Amino acid sequence: MNEPNAVRVVLCDDHPAMRAAFRMILESADIDVVGEAGDGNAAVATVLAERPDVVLMDVRMPGRDGISATAEIAATLPECRVLVLTTFDDDDVLHGSLGAGAAGFLVKNSSPEQIIDAVRRIAAGDAVLDRSVASRVFARFATPSSSRAVPAPDLSTLRRLTERELDVLWLLAQGMTNQEVADRLAVGEATIKTHVSRLLTKLAVRDRVQAVIHAHSIGFAQLDRPLG
Repeated sequence: MNEPNAVRVVLCDDHPAMRAAFRMILESADIDVVGEAGDGNAAVATVLAERPDVVLMDVRMPGRDGISATAEIAATLPECRVLVLTTFDDDDVLHGSLGAGAAGFLVKNSSPEQIIDAVRRIAAGDAVLDRSVASRVFARFATPSSSRAVPAPDLSTLRRLTERELDVLWLLAQGMTNQEVADRLAVGEATIKTHVSRLLTKLAVRDRVQAVIHAHSIGFAQLDRPLG
């Protein structure tokens, strides 16, 4: 029996056996699967009907694909967070998913523990990138040719951030989790979550993935930063 405040999830995958496997994994951790869908159109309809906390979304499906469905869900029901789970980890799928508004990206061979942890983190407002693909996301915003000079960072968009918020953003941009940032700065994880929430608001981005991408795109992540 699921707890009343359990995370509520909709599964979207065109393979019933895969949905059954995800259901078993999530329900073993008291995560409540409230709906299933086999294509993008059904996913959008199910999400609008059930209003879950998280959607596990496949990408390649007959008919409407998961990226298009993710974009509509993110625009229509932004409080519902999408975790893309796919066997395809090529750059077009990865960047397309994040550009559509996904809060996380995992490959399907992730362990049950990784999937459960990702669902819980995303439901709590975090964002998750499989470590095997995170560097590729950030590399996209690096200087395209090593023969070109690295441009001077434009930090004007960070002017509203406090020094501690800048510390947190820089550490996030190095690929650290909230707990790792907390350990590095010798504070509690709850404090880091507060800093992250505030810097997301100030940067007008929807989640930490977008904040980290921004930090790389303006050159802030590449700076040497002494931490206070």
